[in-house]
Amino acid sequence: MSKIDPKLKKKLLKESQAPFKGLRRILWIAFSGSAFLGLLIMLSKIANGTELQLNNLLIQLGACIIFPTLLIFDRNKD
Repeated sequence: MSKIDPKLKKKLLKESQAPFKGLRRILWIAFSGSAFLGLLIMLSKIANGTELQLNNLLIQLGACIIFPTLLIFDRNKD
């Protein structure tokens, strides 16, 4: 007979199946924010008339798509 509270047991089971989920979500949020801030800075430089390399802009756009997508895929499936 287990003396562990069923709610605690369910929480511990979820944590054992997906460890470090909270840390991953924090990282995805931080990376997404950084990508969008970088894109904003690049767009302001373009508006200012500074020429940028196209591959740098494409990398920034890719980061703005990938990191929020990873955050969405990492959400709870409940």
